[in-house]
Amino acid sequence: MNEFDWGTVWYAIPYMLMGTWVTLEICLLSILFGTLVGVVCGLLSLSGVRPVQWLVRAYVYFVRGTPALVQVFLIYFALPQVGIYISAFWCGVIALSFNAGAFIAEIVRASVESIDAGQTEAAMAIGMTHRQSLLHILLPQSLRRMTPPLTNELITLVKGSSLLSVISITELTRSGQVIIAERFTPFEIYMVLAVFYLVLISILSRLSEYVEKRLA
Repeated sequence: MNEFDWGTVWYAIPYMLMGTWVTLEICLLSILFGTLVGVVCGLLSLSGVRPVQWLVRAYVYFVRGTPALVQVFLIYFALPQVGIYISAFWCGVIALSFNAGAFIAEIVRASVESIDAGQTEAAMAIGMTHRQSLLHILLPQSLRRMTPPLTNELITLVKGSSLLSVISITELTRSGQVIIAERFTPFEIYMVLAVFYLVLISILSRLSEYVEKRLA
């Protein structure tokens, strides 16, 4: 039985830290854009305008019904076909934002709809419009209910960023793959990868617990 190669681990850590930085950049941008898209689409799905609701449902249906890897390939290979040439980095951000936005839209819709209907009726009774009651009454109350599923979605996004290694973005997983090709030590490198991702997810979980307590 071969011994665990600690030399390769120490060699790999600086490169994996650089890959982690790229992963964090991608994830932070994707969380920002994905949340923006998700909140807007979630509110549009509650607007009562049928054509808009159908468009949002079609978007959500497509994302939920296709693998994230396929969505990455579609964006990476489809954009040049329509004359849009951007870097692999931004293709990855767009793909992850596109994917997360659909799930966040459903989280927003379900959280707002879970608020008691009497709240809407009370708002209407004092002269508020549907938009005002949505923005000032329902949405603030649903924030605490959104936090746990939003955290799960953000954790999924961080783990899903590993898929971007297939389009040659040197994020955390890709950094490990490069070292494996050089050193031929897959077990050691994948163990280190697992630890890196575990640390990232643990930090996210702690932040989520803090936010939940603050909202409570």
